[in-house]
Amino acid sequence: MRQIFAANSIANPFAATAVAAVTSVLIAATVPAGARDDGRYANSPLKSWFDQLASGKGLCCSFADGVTIEDVDWDTGSAKGGYRVRLAGAWIDVPETALIKEPNKFGPAVVWPYRDVDGITQIRCFLPGAGT
Repeated sequence: MRQIFAANSIANPFAATAVAAVTSVLIAATVPAGARDDGRYANSPLKSWFDQLASGKGLCCSFADGVTIEDVDWDTGSAKGGYRVRLAGAWIDVPETALIKEPNKFGPAVVWPYRDVDGITQIRCFLPGAGT
């Protein structure tokens, strides 16, 4: 089957270009994107607070967009004794280094997820809900 594909690629030079384009898009999709500050929170009284939030992994908003999660989608049920969050239906343990240790001025829990080069969801930062 590989020989047929290779023969078709040589016969059709556009096939090689199409494969290269699709491969480039797939590679780009697996690289974590930087945060997108579109200005919608520019006048929020919490903007400067969010901008300085950091975990042991570094600044949160400088690397990934934060996502508010409902109380039912996070808990302290991690096998390692820490927090865990449910993203896309899967529970993910929050590494201790991703935990933000200052009080939550916003209220709901916030997580800053990203996908690593292998496409696995990782947690950059986690801010537990204010009720904890």
